[in-house]
Amino acid sequence: MPGSQENTTTENNTLDRGLSRNQRLIRSALFTETFEQKICYRGRMMTMWLRKGPDASLRLGVVTSRKVGKAVVRTRARRLLREAFRLNRSRFTGDCDVILSARDKIAGAVLKQVETELLTLARRAGIYGKPG
Repeated sequence: MPGSQENTTTENNTLDRGLSRNQRLIRSALFTETFEQKICYRGRMMTMWLRKGPDASLRLGVVTSRKVGKAVVRTRARRLLREAFRLNRSRFTGDCDVILSARDKIAGAVLKQVETELLTLARRAGIYGKPG
């Protein structure tokens, strides 16, 4: 019966890799708290910020500044960051929230490049676990 399955699996009985509302950072106070903790890892295309706390649960927040480019470029950058995180979320472990901040070098990147850098930063941050 459709709709009776859990949110964590699809009809093929594979892991659901969606990024639901409760898996995203939305409140600006949490963004501010993350930046105040100053736990960050810089890459060529992005900066990964980590927020540690009792309610942290690998939620994602995405930020782009006007330095990245015009609105179309910033929107594409956010989409790339969200997709790279969504596809690899099952590989991450730890009690922290993640904010990805796009840098101007992301403008000409493809998804595979963004994924590679995300995984590199996750390894450096210590949140990269076993593949899921």
